[in-house]
Amino acid sequence: MLGWVPTLIIVGGIRWNQDSSLKAQARTPIKVTRIFTGPDGKTHAEEFEVPLNQARSTTELSKPVPITSVQFRRNSPNYFIDWHTAPRRQYVVTLSGESEIEIGDGTTIRLYPGHILLAEDIEGQGHISRAIGNEDRISLFLPLAEE
Repeated sequence: MLGWVPTLIIVGGIRWNQDSSLKAQARTPIKVTRIFTGPDGKTHAEEFEVPLNQARSTTELSKPVPITSVQFRRNSPNYFIDWHTAPRRQYVVTLSGESEIEIGDGTTIRLYPGHILLAEDIEGQGHISRAIGNEDRISLFLPLAEE
């Protein structure tokens, strides 16, 4: 009989001391890495969060982004392209595998599954692209419609 009383006190005391207030879970932001040509002619990078509308139940949406097409791409683990510019303004979404880009100041940006890149360095020095790891990288290219 004395065995369950201390157990109740311990369990009850632990539960009583726990913070029982409800906290809203922070939603996962949608982040994009943007590369662009600066006034110095070199590629620079910044990260921004995609603005979403008010939640409707369990869904939030961004404003529509007009694109002209979709292109699927597979790069081998030997993938390397020396300094080059983006052929057009486009989103690049990595689905699997990894690669990285290097910009003018030596900064590298890792492109991993789920990473969204907005490539806007269509002039200037550009960037270097290279594979990381030993598996193919699968990605989507989404060229932006002209504004």
